Amino acid sequence: MRQSGRLSVTLGDESATRAAGAALARALDSAGADAALVTLAGELGAGKTTFARGFLESLGVQGPVRSPSYPLVESYRAGARSVHHCDFYRLSVAQELEELGFRELVGPGQWILVEWPERAPAVASRADLALTLSYAPAGRQLLMTAGSAMGREVVARLTTEKALG
Repeated sequence: MRQSGRLSVTLGDESATRAAGAALARALDSAGADAALVTLAGELGAGKTTFARGFLESLGVQGPVRSPSYPLVESYRAGARSVHHCDFYRLSVAQELEELGFRELVGPGQWILVEWPERAPAVASRADLALTLSYAPAGRQLLMTAGSAMGREVVARLTTEKALG
């Protein structure tokens, strides 16, 4: 289903969730996204890290892709860009973002995936793409909402290419 910058699909299993992450990474790349902020919301176990794993693996990241729950940020080199996988679950105040050095992660050549964006509303409000994963009778439901022109282009590409099912 697509509505002006929105896309909703059912992901049947873990491999479909990884494939959705990979499709998003390819769509961002084909859209020429130099910088991107993608938020991943959802309950514990809804598939946020699995989605991020597929995203990173499709960019050529090798080795384990771990949940950044304890370090809060895991950074990866993917070609000419850096991809930062953040987990804000343990943030208690927005000031901790400054201590984390989040501001230095934002900019050209930087793609950022943020799990638990609701812990940092100022960051969440700037997302190019806001994703929500939720439990569904047949796997997970993925809702993608564009928050920028680039985000709308990516949603349109994913819809046109039927890359998410």
